Amino acid sequence: MTSKRYDVLALGNAIVDVFASAEEDFLAKYALVKGSMALIDEPRAELLYGAMGPGKVVSGGSAANTIAGLASFGGKGAFIGKVKADELGKLYRHDLTSLGVAFGTEATTDGPATARSFIIVTPDGERTMNTYLGACQGLSPADVDAATVENADIVYLEGYLWDPPAAKDAFRKASELAHKAGGRVAITLSDSFCVDRYRDEFLGLIRNRMVDLVFANEHELKSLYQSADFDTALAALRAENVLAVITRSENGALALTPDGVVAEPVFPIERVVDATGAGDLFAAGFLHGLTTNREARDCLRLGALAAAEVISHVGARPDVNLKTLAANNGLL
Repeated sequence: MTSKRYDVLALGNAIVDVFASAEEDFLAKYALVKGSMALIDEPRAELLYGAMGPGKVVSGGSAANTIAGLASFGGKGAFIGKVKADELGKLYRHDLTSLGVAFGTEATTDGPATARSFIIVTPDGERTMNTYLGACQGLSPADVDAATVENADIVYLEGYLWDPPAAKDAFRKASELAHKAGGRVAITLSDSFCVDRYRDEFLGLIRNRMVDLVFANEHELKSLYQSADFDTALAALRAENVLAVITRSENGALALTPDGVVAEPVFPIERVVDATGAGDLFAAGFLHGLTTNREARDCLRLGALAAAEVISHVGARPDVNLKTLAANNGLL
């Protein structure tokens, strides 16, 4: 077990998710790329919100979902992200702190509203995200509290944060502080389109050892190395000599470790209701395993369990206590 105050500190976009179900033709009508995340402006946000059917409003954001999952496993988590002091911002803060997550980032009192993501879920459970970043884009190095970073075993950074320039600087500051304090730094690549935008910079983070652990799905991995062949891209990542976790949807997940490649299948469920948050919760399980000194295979199993739980219902955070669920399945 870590001796630090926090097992994981996550830096990410503080976003309120608005979920709605729709048929495939809705995506075509509004020129939405299925399965992707697109950044949108406020007029586009209003257009989509007006066109969507009845929605479910829940707190989200990739890294925040991960830290919520970690807390559900019984882990000690903290979060750095920017909201406005508006109703959604207050809701967002309450949702995290009620889980026992430390969230001390000061809210803004002016400027853009708290961020929101409009998530269209098609009948196959696939989600298409359209995100208005709003107040998220105000995250800066000043928001990175040194004491919080230094008291975290792992600092977990969200690839989506690489879009706003000030957030990049916050990202770098957190990495430097963590390493000086003897902590580890993880990154999730977030989205294949995000990788397309910042491929060279992400590779630089890995090769300059600003990150120690990489989370990606197979689409993000292929984008990172510009290869249509999974095995070729995987070999390229192995050559980087960095701890990495690759999720492959129904094909399970892999961990690239100093001792070789470890593979685990998915945790079985009856059907996929909503794939939103699958990667986020997989990371939560893996990180919980890592910070409690478990073997890579057990970390993968905890990740698979958490991902299976979250895709069995609408929303990107667990509906049941993951610590209890893991214990009931012999994993804790």
